[in-house]
Amino acid sequence: MKKVILSTMLVLVLLTSVFSLGYAADQKVADSQRSKDLAAVRRATAKYHDVQTAIDAGYVPTEVCISGPGGAAMGYHYVNPALAMDPAISLTSPEVLLYAQSDDGVRLVGVEYFYAIGAPGGPIPDPPPPAPYLFGRPFDGPMLGHDPEMPPHYDLHVWVWQANPDGIFAQFNPNITCP
Repeated sequence: MKKVILSTMLVLVLLTSVFSLGYAADQKVADSQRSKDLAAVRRATAKYHDVQTAIDAGYVPTEVCISGPGGAAMGYHYVNPALAMDPAISLTSPEVLLYAQSDDGVRLVGVEYFYAIGAPGGPIPDPPPPAPYLFGRPFDGPMLGHDPEMPPHYDLHVWVWQANPDGIFAQFNPNITCP
């Protein structure tokens, strides 16, 4: 009986090890793809460190710095209206660029992907459409527009130019503050 129990335990340990290795291998593939996608976003948005280049490309600055819980912030949103109203989501063409105040004006800190799901000022559809995915994760939402001119939507913040201790996909960044 003792041999049967030991053999069963050995088999369970081996099976657990095999499944763990398979899971770890899957995570490496996912993490590798996520790293490649983040690098692609950095390459595509590096030119927007020059805020005038962003404006020339159709990004319109908002006047309000968005702050959130505990002093964390999103910063200033520069929205590209054509991209924001286009239902296509492109990894290398984010709908919104995020800037923070600096001694020399503003500096690029991240990007935001935006997926509208209704008319400006309207309700969230019932049932809402499924959330889009990028970087192997769903967008946040659905949520109402933050002002009467904004439609209900899903969004995804990606802190590609400023580290975020709450995570690269957190909505607010404690390393960003509003004046």
